[in-house]
Amino acid sequence: MCDPHAAGAAASKAQRAQLAAAARKMHNAGMNDLNSSSSGPSDESGDSSAPYARLTPECVLDAVDGVLMSTGRRTDGRMLALNSYENRVYQIGVEDEAPLVAKFYRPGRWSDAAILEEHAFVADLAAREIPAVPALVLEGRSLNEHEGYRFALFERRGGRAPDLDRSETLEWIGRFIGRIHAVGAAQPYRARPAIDIQSYGYEPRAYLLEHDFVPDNLRDAWQTAVGLALEGVEAAFERAGDVRQLRLHGDCHPSNVLWTDAGPHFVDFDDSRMGPAIQDLWLLLPGDRADASRSLADLLAGYEDFCEFDQRELHLVEALRTLRLIHYSAWLARRWHDPAFPAAFPWFNTQRYWEERILELREQIGAMQEGPLWPV
Repeated sequence: MCDPHAAGAAASKAQRAQLAAAARKMHNAGMNDLNSSSSGPSDESGDSSAPYARLTPECVLDAVDGVLMSTGRRTDGRMLALNSYENRVYQIGVEDEAPLVAKFYRPGRWSDAAILEEHAFVADLAAREIPAVPALVLEGRSLNEHEGYRFALFERRGGRAPDLDRSETLEWIGRFIGRIHAVGAAQPYRARPAIDIQSYGYEPRAYLLEHDFVPDNLRDAWQTAVGLALEGVEAAFERAGDVRQLRLHGDCHPSNVLWTDAGPHFVDFDDSRMGPAIQDLWLLLPGDRADASRSLADLLAGYEDFCEFDQRELHLVEALRTLRLIHYSAWLARRWHDPAFPAAFPWFNTQRYWEERILELREQIGAMQEGPLWPV
């Protein structure tokens, strides 16, 4: 069982205005480039075709200033866009203090209740000295709104990619994932969904087919491959049986684990959902099966110091990988109306892309027919 208890120089006002104007100029130029490259079908209309078009640098800075003013602080006009496609995330300069990070949530994706559940989970982790980065609570709230955009502020936490070739690194990460899961098992989410076959497999398949993303000459081959793959997923879940569902990080790949001399810290719980524990472990494993077995053993050596692992979940590794691949294609398709996506993912929705996805699904069908991955 899991025991949750075990577990820069300030700018002047004139400089600030100049910096905001420069940022606005860059933003407008970037939007023009993105709009000129936008293509592909859209099932939405109105502002949803460019959901962040009104999120100008002035809007971002005004939003953050509106929250900071109650604490006697203000931004200094500096802002840097950070790597994020689902949301818009910026490093914001603050006068006489370290910068903050502002995350503006994609309109229409999560309800307020779902976002606040994630905030509460991460705040609970941080309160237990588990290295996750919680949303800042200012004026009694962590979720803010400005001109129709919901956003949260975070302390800036730096770090580098973890060295996953080192056993001690994997054990260290495993211990903290075990502690995260000990807390995650204490109560369920009520407003956030689960990682399951329906939402990660059948619904994405239906969306891609209904909106004609798969080329006509590959449609039958893709539909056959994805159908057989989902049969393999169903069989894997049947072999695993009724495994426990708990609150997860949900997207615990190496880029969301930042490493410092003090160890790891975990960022970006935006995809946090209910699901099996193995979901937060398999994304850290290398592709080679023998190497993956060794890495899994190291992760579990640390994990089980704080949380018991049900080995039946090992049947789910390739099934969850298959669901992630199907879900990813639909994620790109659902966001194709956002000008940032055709610019960032120009290879999506090409003939070659879908040919590769068919081969990938066929490989996954074979992988799911092998025995489960065992730690060695």
